[in-house]
Amino acid sequence: MGSEWVTIKLDYCEVFLLPVKTKQFFLRENQFIESNEKLTEKSKRRMKKSKADNTLRAYEADWLDFYDWCLHHGLQALPAEQETIVNYINDLADDAKANTISRRLSAISENHKAAGCEENNPCRSGLVRNALDAIKREKGTIQRGKSPLLIEDLQDIACCFDSADIAGIRDKALLLTGFMGAFRRSELVRIDLEDVTFAREGVIILVNQSKGDQEGQGEYVAIPYNSDSDVCAVVALKEWIEAAQIKTGALFRPLNKYKQVRPQRLTDKSVALIVKKYAALVGRNADDFAGHSLRRGFATSAAQHDVDERTIMQQTRHKSEKMVRRYIEQGNLFKNNALNKMF
Repeated sequence: MGSEWVTIKLDYCEVFLLPVKTKQFFLRENQFIESNEKLTEKSKRRMKKSKADNTLRAYEADWLDFYDWCLHHGLQALPAEQETIVNYINDLADDAKANTISRRLSAISENHKAAGCEENNPCRSGLVRNALDAIKREKGTIQRGKSPLLIEDLQDIACCFDSADIAGIRDKALLLTGFMGAFRRSELVRIDLEDVTFAREGVIILVNQSKGDQEGQGEYVAIPYNSDSDVCAVVALKEWIEAAQIKTGALFRPLNKYKQVRPQRLTDKSVALIVKKYAALVGRNADDFAGHSLRRGFATSAAQHDVDERTIMQQTRHKSEKMVRRYIEQGNLFKNNALNKMF
């Protein structure tokens, strides 16, 4: 299991052999790219960024789990036989959800592809696909996400922000901007002051790169002034920028123990903790909420207020209607409930 010889066939049909460690995660350190003398160093650096860092971390953890399973059973992980993968995902199915299994398959497939095994990728075989379909039918594919933080929740939370405390000023700007802009938590913490433009109607924020924009074309999000100043993201943002004396760089930042603003960027995990903190302050179960509750809360609240699907997607920047429709359906569970007419 230490090393294997893998045959690599390039698009221009050159075939060569290189010894590789089957444990290697080629999406991060691809020796075939690194040893290619025809590629410049600039090209090599850029090719390493073909996937987002969070995706790479998740795929690497999934790949290492598969490798350890193969090692335990005395099987070859790369290139793997289709029967090996079928047996692996069936072992996973004892405890894991169907969606987790699908992601593991994606990681295994992508690592085979990066290692040059694309033509004979075992994850694409009919046997593996049939096995996955059987697992999905047995376990179901329902995703139980975190609860949405609705506009009514934010109105309740508004009284919990301490305007005399720099942390309260920051948290108010963070939560209101995250909700009104329907930002993912990763997008929220990546905003720089240079991405923020205040206008007569409100504020425009440039999202340089996101999950739905892997090529970094950039998207603009507009947040208008709210007639209710207690939950106005534009006013809250201005107050935070002025109080924190931010002149350039990261918009949302951590504080030290003396409540001084630190220069680095707030982490996406901190966003989740802040959401949980304020949800608990208004009597909600903190475990039901996370960073995604802001984005989900916007879509659900918009649906409850009869905002049409296309307009919701314009703010959330979803490329597919499938996920947005799930939010709309959830938002209308009570509104379009037959029992309301009966009562």
